[in-house]
Amino acid sequence: MDFSLSVEETAVRDWVRTFVQRELMPLEQEVLRRERAGEPGLPGDQLHELQAKARESGFWGVQTPESYGGMGLSAVMTALLEAELGRTFVPFYFGGAADNILFQAGEEQQAEYLLPTIEGKRKSCFAITEPGAGSDAKAIRTTARKDGAEWVINGEKTFITGGNEADFAMVFAVTDPEKGANGGVTCFLVDREMGWRSEYIDTMGEWGPASLIFEEVRVPERQILGEVGNGFQLAMQWIGRGRYLLPARAIGSCERLLSMAIEHANTRETFGAPIAERQAIQWMIADSGVELEALRWLVLQAAWQVDAGMDSRHAQSMAKLYGGVKANEIVDRVMQIHGGMGYTRELPVERWYRELRLLRIYEGTDEIQRRTIARNLLKGHAKVGGVLG
Repeated sequence: MDFSLSVEETAVRDWVRTFVQRELMPLEQEVLRRERAGEPGLPGDQLHELQAKARESGFWGVQTPESYGGMGLSAVMTALLEAELGRTFVPFYFGGAADNILFQAGEEQQAEYLLPTIEGKRKSCFAITEPGAGSDAKAIRTTARKDGAEWVINGEKTFITGGNEADFAMVFAVTDPEKGANGGVTCFLVDREMGWRSEYIDTMGEWGPASLIFEEVRVPERQILGEVGNGFQLAMQWIGRGRYLLPARAIGSCERLLSMAIEHANTRETFGAPIAERQAIQWMIADSGVELEALRWLVLQAAWQVDAGMDSRHAQSMAKLYGGVKANEIVDRVMQIHGGMGYTRELPVERWYRELRLLRIYEGTDEIQRRTIARNLLKGHAKVGGVLG
C-alpha cells in the first residue's frame, strides 16, 4: 500500500494550506468580533472576494465536473482540502459548486438553476427535514397536490441550511400519500418569489438554519426535478453524496486544536514545571493524537471507496460517527488543558466547542449512524474485516 501523495496532489494540498494561513487565519479575530456582535462572521461580499482570489489560482468548483468549469477533483483530494479548510473556523468554502442532484436537471432547468448556482449568481437550499421528520425522512408531511397545470405545496421544513439566504429551494413533498417514500415523493425547484418564506432559527453555534413555510405555493409542472415520484431517491443521493466530508473538515479543526494544546502544555507552568510533564496532560494529548490519526484514515478510506466506485455508505457512516464523537472529545480535552482560559471567549476553543457539537447531529445523528453500521454488520452487508476481507 502506498499512502504517499503524488507531486500534483501535494501541490494542491499545499496551495490550500498556504491560502488558509495567509488569507483566512488573519481574519479570525475579526470573525469572532462580528459573531459576538450578532453579525455574520464572514459577510457575503468578503466571502465572494476570497472565492474570486482562489479562482484566480484555479480553485473553483472543487468537485464540479470539468465540463462545467470545475476542477473535478477526486473524493480523496477533496477530503484533504476539507481538512485544510478545517484548520480555521472562518466560514469559507470554495465557489463554483452546486448540489449534486441539480446535475440531473433538464436542459432548461440547468440553464435556470444549475449554471447560475455554479457561477454564484443563485443560491439553493435542500428542503426535506420537517418538525416531525428529521432522522426519519420517510415521515415527511409536506404535500403537493395537482391543480390543473400547477402543483400546490403546503407544509413546513425546518433546520434548513442556507434557507435564509437561498433564492430557490429543492423541496420534497408527498404527491401520492399511498405510495409515500416508495414512489410518492416528488422534488420541486421552488423560487422564493413563488411565495415561500423563511424564518431564522437561533442555535448555540454560529450556524443559522431556517424554517421554510409553504402556504398554497403554486409551482408549474416544469419545476419538477427528475420525475414525479422519484423525489425520495433523489434525496438519498443528496444525503449520501459526501458524508465523509463532514468529519474530513473536523480533522483540520482537531489538528489545530491539538497543536494549541501542545503549545500551551509546553509553556504553561504550575508548581515550578510545565504542565506537559504531568501524566494527566500527557494522556489527554496521547489519546487525542491516536484518535486524530484513526479519524484521518477512516475518512480517507471512505473517500477512496467513493473514487473506486464502491458502495461506500458503510465506510462513510463509520467515519461520520467516529469523527463526531472523537472531535467532541478532543476539543473537550483541549479546553480542559487550557483551564479557565479555554472557557473564555478570549481564545477560539469555545467557538470550536460549539461548532463541533453539531457534527454529532446534522446529516445523520450518531444514533442513525450506529443503526446503519449495526444493521450492515448483522445482515452481512458489510464484513467485519472491511475491504481487506
